Amino acid sequence: MSSVLATGIVLAGGRATRFGADRLAAALDARLLLHRAILAIASVVDEVVVVIGSDGARPSMPADADAPVRVVRDAVAGRGPLVGLAAGLEAAHGSLALLVGGDQLWLSPAVLAEFLLWLGGDAGEASLDGVALTDGGLLRPLPAALRVATVRPIVATQLERGDPSLLGLFRHLRMGTLEPARWQGLDPAGATLRDVDTPDDPRRS
Repeated sequence: MSSVLATGIVLAGGRATRFGADRLAAALDARLLLHRAILAIASVVDEVVVVIGSDGARPSMPADADAPVRVVRDAVAGRGPLVGLAAGLEAAHGSLALLVGGDQLWLSPAVLAEFLLWLGGDAGEASLDGVALTDGGLLRPLPAALRVATVRPIVATQLERGDPSLLGLFRHLRMGTLEPARWQGLDPAGATLRDVDTPDDPRRS
């Protein structure tokens, strides 16, 4: 039986058109932006799968992550985050997947651990397919926790229908939500939801 209970999936295949360059290869305080997301998620999972574009350069991986890190590629270039999720789920060994964006530099490990506790712990919701955060009354697609065996075929069906959106996927799942009253106590600044779109963004936090 596999000892892997939770797989972290880091989506790193975006084209970063607003950033004007490969944002994940940029650095902040001597750390690649991508490494920050990997290190945060590696602190709460058993393995990390980094999904890059089908035609992108393979990025370096951090040597000091708390969990093994593997790199896989999207099956098709330029099809959006759901294609990346499909590749990550296919490579996952865990029964739960914790999904984050590679440009989410300020992920709170405490919030990420809460996802896994809510979905898979003794107090978890066994009837749910996934859990996501809400903020300002809206469901946010990243980060999220998902049940691998349940979600994998639903993702495949949705891609066959031509819908590449994560929020579209959530409409087909039994999703639970972590409300602000629950998760903001672990991350009062809401940094977990911030990502990088422009070169100035990393210096604003």
